[in-house]
Amino acid sequence: MNNIKSIFSIKDLENLTGTKAHTIRIWEKRYNLLEPERTDTNIRYYSLANLQKLLNITYLKENGYKISKIAALENSEIPTLVSDVALKDKTNNHTLSTLKLAMVNFDQRLFYETYETLKNEKSFSDIFYEEFIPLLTEIGMLWQTDTITPAHEHFATTLIRQKILINTEAIQAKNQSRSKTVFVLYLPDNEVHELGLMMLNYEIIAHGHQSIYLGQSVPIAGLKDILNYYDDITFVSYFTVKPEKDHIHDYIKTFTETLLIKKEVRFWLLGRMLCELDFDKLSKQITPFDSLKNLVKKL
Repeated sequence: MNNIKSIFSIKDLENLTGTKAHTIRIWEKRYNLLEPERTDTNIRYYSLANLQKLLNITYLKENGYKISKIAALENSEIPTLVSDVALKDKTNNHTLSTLKLAMVNFDQRLFYETYETLKNEKSFSDIFYEEFIPLLTEIGMLWQTDTITPAHEHFATTLIRQKILINTEAIQAKNQSRSKTVFVLYLPDNEVHELGLMMLNYEIIAHGHQSIYLGQSVPIAGLKDILNYYDDITFVSYFTVKPEKDHIHDYIKTFTETLLIKKEVRFWLLGRMLCELDFDKLSKQITPFDSLKNLVKKL
């Protein structure tokens, strides 16, 4: 089934671009900038092309271009001008807008060139926390309002995933583990939200520790063999949507009984599902963290 969203309400456009619906209607009437269609019941809707165009128009307007000048451009000229302006934009808040534009326009060139510019100014950790995290937060907000499509979200997260992998491989080639503790990173059954865990893998290696990255959807039984190879182990996992509320206590109980059988074995946890746990009742070998940054401080 094709679940790519291709029809947007004027409220969707307002949520994504920050341009008020009233202003959008004025631009339509006065400059013919957008061409909405109507349903059989006369409700106005907008195509993905309309959404992309409006986000580009808003960005150009915020960068000093008059709406009359933008309206005089050919449709094909607008994305090109946006890319050129974005790459020269040095204001403090330009990066989020640029990355969001890259996402909505499926513009890999703009994403890569923006990233290369950031590399000259910041470490990869700073890029992730200061630029990628706000983008991912924005994506989450747009999902809540049903504004963006699965294609947009996958496009952005795949590009971020690539950068994490490239930087992890580079640092693995340079850094030698100087720690006896082995960190085992995994996600529980049916949990697929992996970006945070991937970044944590990068941070652990960058801090000189040994990391064993197992990835998505690993059952507890699949972790037990690790105990035969190492003595000092810290398991680390993200509980974003799994285990679910009704199962999370049983999961922790099973994990504790199966894996926390030696005091040198620990379990570090992150993720929004932790709100379902009573931390006072957890084993002393289990440590919850409210953010990736706070966990990294513990390394």
